[in-house]
Amino acid sequence: MIRRDRIRLEFFGLCVFMLIAAQAGSRRAEAAEPEKSLEFRITRTDQFHPDPLSTRIYVFLGTPGAPRPPRMGPNFLNPSPFFAVDVKDWKSGEPAVIGANSVGYPTELGRIKAGKYAIQAVVRLNPDTHELGTGEGNAYGEPIVAELDPEKPSAIDLKVDTIVPPKPFKETDRIKLVDIPSPLLSAFYGRPMRMRGAVISPKGSTIDQIEKRPSLYIIPGFGGDHHMAAMFERTPRLAFGREFVRIVLDPDCGTGHHVFADSATNGPRGEALVKEFIPYIEAHFPVIADPRARLLTGHSSGGWSSLWLQVAYPDTFGGVWSTSPDPVDFRHFQTIDIYAPRANAFKNDRGELFPVARINLKPVMYYEQMSKVEDATGPGGQLGSFEAVFSPRGDDGNPLKLWDRKTGAIDPAVAKAWEKYDIRLKIERSADELLPKLKGKLHVITGEDDTFYLEDAVKRLDETLKRLGSDARIEVIPGKDHGNLLDDKLAERIEAEMTERVADFLPKQTQAK
Repeated sequence: MIRRDRIRLEFFGLCVFMLIAAQAGSRRAEAAEPEKSLEFRITRTDQFHPDPLSTRIYVFLGTPGAPRPPRMGPNFLNPSPFFAVDVKDWKSGEPAVIGANSVGYPTELGRIKAGKYAIQAVVRLNPDTHELGTGEGNAYGEPIVAELDPEKPSAIDLKVDTIVPPKPFKETDRIKLVDIPSPLLSAFYGRPMRMRGAVISPKGSTIDQIEKRPSLYIIPGFGGDHHMAAMFERTPRLAFGREFVRIVLDPDCGTGHHVFADSATNGPRGEALVKEFIPYIEAHFPVIADPRARLLTGHSSGGWSSLWLQVAYPDTFGGVWSTSPDPVDFRHFQTIDIYAPRANAFKNDRGELFPVARINLKPVMYYEQMSKVEDATGPGGQLGSFEAVFSPRGDDGNPLKLWDRKTGAIDPAVAKAWEKYDIRLKIERSADELLPKLKGKLHVITGEDDTFYLEDAVKRLDETLKRLGSDARIEVIPGKDHGNLLDDKLAERIEAEMTERVADFLPKQTQAK
């Protein structure tokens, strides 16, 4: 929360940032519309969920004959329409209707362009992934092709009868899966919860061939998870820390990316990592159980996560290399100052739209546009992911909304609550305690032309840290954006810095390289 540079962002779990957003208003399916209209009637079999079901259902439209079925979307830079409703106590065999009562993007169902479409229904069943039509455990039906014309009322029948299977994890002689129960998260959610990761052995060795090494915890960006381990092993610009035991973590959750921060909605994610997952790793793999030998890194949402963990648990980790982190100073929440008087997420005082993403320095998506996307996608997108971490829960159990979805007006009380997760504020307010513990540990790097306008927040963090006398190394590199910041040269430099940081813990033959 695009095969050229933009698609490579998705590989980092980054491009999803501008492709999918979250948190929608609740709407319910009805058995019939008061007036004749274009509608979809979805039925489901009882083989995957025999009991009455309360969830969100979707209809995705696509181009007939396209190589990817509609459920693989949406792509909001080149959007095909999709629509959604929430259903309550939906019984097997009974039709649920997506019609005039639905939310949709990029337009309402009654305003789509007449023509022939591939049409596919999706049912959200898995509460622990942000993915929709490709999310493990969610359900879908085979697409059909039909003519749609909002001026000619008709009912299109769709069936949902297939479950998205689990994504197999491909272990190798150097990559091993870790999948353990989490008592802390299970107690919070009231159901069994697990934590996952992938362990990568140092280059040239299998995990059982080495003496104990320092550990490097890698947090993927939005949309990424531990399945990316093979990419971190083989891609030079991602392969720094090759002499360490690297652990690629899984940050995916139903609200998007939980960033390993304890929160009212996502539960004790940081605590579970520190108290459950890391002790398991150190008990079962050849890693050194010393805070000085535990390092962190991540890009984008993973960049924010890794920096947060270092600051929130300064005695647990020995250093962080955070690249292109999500906003680290909420006075520059991308292009918005959420603390400003009469702050608005959609427009500035001159009525100009706030952009959320750019390509070649040209805005390609705006907050107001992305907010509308949220009405259709439901929980799991990037903006809603922020709210799920930073906001208190409301009376309905959902995260409080930072901004009014119709006007864009920011709620100052919610903005005040977000201060707890403003990394710049957290360091500033606890500088006397934190800065001695963070000495030599903070490295933050971003591009001057960041695709998601993240550079200004990093600059403000740098100003604060310099004023406080911190030795943090904060860099904004000219000519670099979100996707091309991490190149081979930077990766080599980061590797050298990490190696120097933990030199006393590396085998002597490794230090000599």
